[in-house]
Amino acid sequence: MQNKLFIYNTLSRKKELFEPINSPFVGMYVCGPTVYGDAHLGHARPAITFDLLFRYLKHLGYNVRYVRNITDVGHLVNDADQGEDKIQKKARLEQLEPMEVVQRYANSFHNNMNQLNTLPPSIEPRASGHIIEQQQMAEQILKNGFAYEVNGSVYFDIEKYNKKYNYGKLSGRVLEDLLNNTRALDGQDEKKNPFDFALWKKADPEHIMHWPSKWSEGYPGWHLECSVMSTKYLGEKFDIDGGGMDLIFPHHECEIAQSVAANGHESVKYWVHNNMITINGQKMGKSLGNFITLNELFSGSSKFLEKKFSPMAIRFFILQAHYRSTLNFSKDAINAAEKGLQKLFNGIDTLNKIKPAEKSSVDIKSFEQKCYNALNDDLNSPILLSYLFDGIKIINSIDAGKNTISNDDLILLKKIYNDFVFDILGLKNEETDSVSNDILNNAVDAILNIRLDAKKRKDFELSDKIRDELDRIGIVVKDKKDGFEWEVRK
Repeated sequence: MQNKLFIYNTLSRKKELFEPINSPFVGMYVCGPTVYGDAHLGHARPAITFDLLFRYLKHLGYNVRYVRNITDVGHLVNDADQGEDKIQKKARLEQLEPMEVVQRYANSFHNNMNQLNTLPPSIEPRASGHIIEQQQMAEQILKNGFAYEVNGSVYFDIEKYNKKYNYGKLSGRVLEDLLNNTRALDGQDEKKNPFDFALWKKADPEHIMHWPSKWSEGYPGWHLECSVMSTKYLGEKFDIDGGGMDLIFPHHECEIAQSVAANGHESVKYWVHNNMITINGQKMGKSLGNFITLNELFSGSSKFLEKKFSPMAIRFFILQAHYRSTLNFSKDAINAAEKGLQKLFNGIDTLNKIKPAEKSSVDIKSFEQKCYNALNDDLNSPILLSYLFDGIKIINSIDAGKNTISNDDLILLKKIYNDFVFDILGLKNEETDSVSNDILNNAVDAILNIRLDAKKRKDFELSDKIRDELDRIGIVVKDKKDGFEWEVRK
């Protein structure tokens, strides 16, 4: 089976054949959240987009190192190096330590990601854990002549960089136009031009989050962390970098400039960006009153919602649209997604009840190739889903006796749905999982109660055997004075 993945590269503005630099190893870096609030619907889209890419690359046999950062310092309220640090502001308002804010919302984010069934990244570094490396890259950029120091802060010199390289190649912006259409901002007189960005900022006296450096007591600029952490964990040249399209400018544009200025060459081969989610045709925002967090979606506590929606309904809703297209969230759209997801799982339930015939009257191998073709065409999940629903029609026709399927083809068809629905699209039947969890809990409790009786009878051989067998399959037992506790080994 020929599976050549084509992926849209924002840099070249076209679909390109995916050819890893060091196949079968793939390095993928994705810009993660700034953890100063609960994750919202907009955070779900890049999480699911890159989870789909991660899952599919692994399915194709690649060894993927997926790095997703957490921004816990340096992201100011105004992206033009002005204002208070977003996390510090939240800490001040809630009277918490900044790292207490980071931990609270990082925990919430991870819980939401688990609910959405996204696989955890291979590495999840934090900006605050890489201060020394960020200072080192800033120093290298200074040494190479593409930055300047003023009053204890270090700024990237975009105009000087643009004379040798092309600042704006990712976003398609022209520096001269940017300069002509931008006025100097208050408090930024120390910059040579308003589009220069901070590599290191001298901390104001009231700034809590700061570290010593040769230039000043300060903190790194927001853009620097991604250049540093991506190359540290993936090398000076790696395959994929991306996130939401709102990051193309200035964040990813600055990331390219920093890496080139420091290392003399670009680091990223493929730039991948997902499009935005709108709500009833409007951009999501607190000021518009249509801001929805994932916790509100899953609990139904938002005034914008009439009921709660399961994480899998949200995941399915996002996968119904191509990742590069705008996705509009509305009551009708999410209700339709919920029904579509249930129809898909009903079809899989029917598939699992089908009995094979001697011969097939349906072509399952061609159906499988069509599914691969959809994902190989720039992760076209809506086309894949349309094929899977076509497959449900085939399944229903076999169940109704209008078509037949051989045993080998039935095995293949079950594998197709298991691979594409569960392993690659990352969907799961929450009702079935809930029942399975209840059965598991009751079964393990019953076994451990038998073990408890054995210990009371001083049958320690049986007691130890039960504990060891459970441990072998991944269930860790903890004896307590009044009974026992157990957990599945992570």
